[in-house]
Amino acid sequence: MFQEFVEERIEGDGATLFVRRAGPEGAPPLVLLHGYPQTSAMWHLVAPTLAKSFQVVCPDLRGYGQSDKPESSASHHRYSKRAMANDIIAIMRRLGHERFMIGAHDRGARVAHRMGLDHPDRVAAMVLLDIAPTREMYAQTSAKFAKAYWHWFFLTQPSPLPEKMIGADPEAFWRLKCFNQARGGHPFSREALKEYLTAFSDPDVIHASCEDYRAAATIDIAHDEADRGQKLDMPILSLWAKWGVIETCFDALDLWRRRATQVEGKGLDATHYMAEEIPEEIASRMSDFFAKDTIQMEAAE
Repeated sequence: MFQEFVEERIEGDGATLFVRRAGPEGAPPLVLLHGYPQTSAMWHLVAPTLAKSFQVVCPDLRGYGQSDKPESSASHHRYSKRAMANDIIAIMRRLGHERFMIGAHDRGARVAHRMGLDHPDRVAAMVLLDIAPTREMYAQTSAKFAKAYWHWFFLTQPSPLPEKMIGADPEAFWRLKCFNQARGGHPFSREALKEYLTAFSDPDVIHASCEDYRAAATIDIAHDEADRGQKLDMPILSLWAKWGVIETCFDALDLWRRRATQVEGKGLDATHYMAEEIPEEIASRMSDFFAKDTIQMEAAE
């Protein structure tokens, strides 16, 4: 995976992140953020295509993969989306990118949402895969949603309940959660799956990822409430899975248009793990969408 990509560790904002990156010098910068319970490996079929036209940066989020796992606290602030977003801002600055585009999936897309609110001058455009805004998803929780996204409520339980239950057999938990969200399918390559399962066998990753969800249900909601009325102003493309919870339980476009001024979107013929199921389409849609904003970025400079 990731042939011709540089792999290195770069200091963020309180955590050092493992980063894969490639792309032509001088090309527009694009950061790709992964979701739970994965790593930057989820982009291995998308990133090489995008790296032909963009400087692509694929980090493991704090707490995940080979990145640092900061000690948590009662407030969960070290795993807030604000803290995770600040890591990305820091590593992109260290790489010389003051303004960039974001492609993000699942938890990574929630980090991107917060980044756009906290650092609107740094984010030129975003493609968000298979999420609706966190606050609205919790507010509109139904029995159907809770049954499908049971892990949202399980992982937020106080430590060490989920950690001990997952830790008894991390691989079985990973496969149960992810294969179920893929409608029983197996969209993961052998190499990527090995990386995911290796990372998730680490008790520190299990704990950090639970903290990510605990933060989402507490401090992240508080940050959202403090920003109530503030809208994202950069162009956003929302792509969601027709065979997933966003399609069946929410109106993604309506919810995003409450939170952003420039939104377009479409449901795609895939399940939650669309970057690994339909990588050519995801790469193409990202490339086409970001090409418009590249022109705007160059004009602004």
